[in-house]
Amino acid sequence: MSTRSGERSDAEIVAAKAERLARGGRPRTLDLFAGCGGISLGFHSLGCDLVAALEIDGHAAASHARNFFRDSPEPVRAMHAKPHDITEAEPEDVVKEFGLGSVEEAVDLIVGGPPCQAYARVGRAKLREVAEHPEAFKVDPRGNLYLRYLHYVRRMKPVALLMENVPDIMNYGGHNVVEEVAEALDEMGYEARYSLLNSAFYRVPQMRDRVILLAVRKELGVVPEFPAPLRHLELPSGYEGTRAVAYKFLDTLSHSHFVEPPEDDAKPFAVTAKEAIGDLPPITLHLEGKLKRGARRFIDVIPYDPTRPLSEYARDMRNWKGFENDVGVADHQIRYLPRDTDIFRHMPQGAEYPEAHRVATELFETEARRRERKLGKRLTEAERAALHRAMVPPYPVHNFPNRWWKLRADFPSRTLLAHIGKDTYSHIHYDGAQARCISVREAARLQSFPDGFIFEGTMNPAFKQIGNAVPPLFAKAMGGALLEAVRKGCSATVEAAAE
Repeated sequence: MSTRSGERSDAEIVAAKAERLARGGRPRTLDLFAGCGGISLGFHSLGCDLVAALEIDGHAAASHARNFFRDSPEPVRAMHAKPHDITEAEPEDVVKEFGLGSVEEAVDLIVGGPPCQAYARVGRAKLREVAEHPEAFKVDPRGNLYLRYLHYVRRMKPVALLMENVPDIMNYGGHNVVEEVAEALDEMGYEARYSLLNSAFYRVPQMRDRVILLAVRKELGVVPEFPAPLRHLELPSGYEGTRAVAYKFLDTLSHSHFVEPPEDDAKPFAVTAKEAIGDLPPITLHLEGKLKRGARRFIDVIPYDPTRPLSEYARDMRNWKGFENDVGVADHQIRYLPRDTDIFRHMPQGAEYPEAHRVATELFETEARRRERKLGKRLTEAERAALHRAMVPPYPVHNFPNRWWKLRADFPSRTLLAHIGKDTYSHIHYDGAQARCISVREAARLQSFPDGFIFEGTMNPAFKQIGNAVPPLFAKAMGGALLEAVRKGCSATVEAAAE
């Protein structure tokens, strides 16, 4: 029934979208907090139509437009490359700017991962309030980004949605924020479920724990389920500890929307770092004294080396449909870190900062003795201090145990974070002969971005975009499960209406 003359009810809006999708229409998808497009790429590969994306970072917005609207006329591409502040952009503004029609009919899916600025300040009352009062987010600007996502859901009435976030969202400031979000969605008319999953189980060569929330309109009569793992891995103890903290508040919830992760039955082992990046050309410019300081611009293509073994994963990264690349990569660029070359060379695989500091200290002592033999006398305290500064990292060993880490060739990478935009010590290449941190393209490979995906900006902005992104293969797996539920529900809804 219509709510007022000329105005359709939620049920009618959902029914119209369900009929369109049941007849083979491509799901029209809006990506909020889109970044450079990790979630977008996953859903794009599933046949979704990316109608718009909102992202405040200029480089990331430009990357998103360049990759997903590269064949569009220049004015259209420029429109999509424009940064958007979701705290200022209303859904009505967005549909008008992108020419999407009416707000409630514009999209079928909303996806995204709102940043976690101030979960401790967002409570049940406010999350429920936003469902009725779209301006409620202004009461607490530190929590507004999360509330804005809910506001867009309320106004645009997608048939389904995906929300991604860090494990801390389940235990932040004394409460479980994602459960409260699920409750708010329940009151908006959605069947919501969430779980804590690791991307390494879904062919991403990186151990990355993330909370995923899937929700489908109740009118479709289905409950979203999470996909079964594709790969097997025993997570290191640190990841299990993080999960234990995240799970703390689950037992206190009387009506939890949490779902246990699907069982990790025996399957092929997780994709390893060597499988992910071992085919890329070695980088030795820094060893030859040819690498200089300054911004790294992605101008010259470095050809693939046909003599290097090509894993199934690497082949997929070169042949991703719509992002194929059979030539080489221009963003295979690294940071200039001359002090640390020998440390990188001698660190064992899997070693952390304490081991790096020990290695550096040994190298310093060896060099001090060599100089003393050459001079025929002991170095002065000032000379030793200067040499120590030149060779040994200054960070306290016990304060920064995880600051450095050298990849293991036979194991997935640790989590890539946005901090990689500032330094890459958290991901030192496993090949000691190259004695370096990973390149931009290697970071992209560890996040499962295909080689034909281009990042705008210089090296640091590109690293940041990659670290902030949702791995596309992870998004594809989650999106596949969500779309399966949507298709099932839409077909059943249309069949019931026809009876």
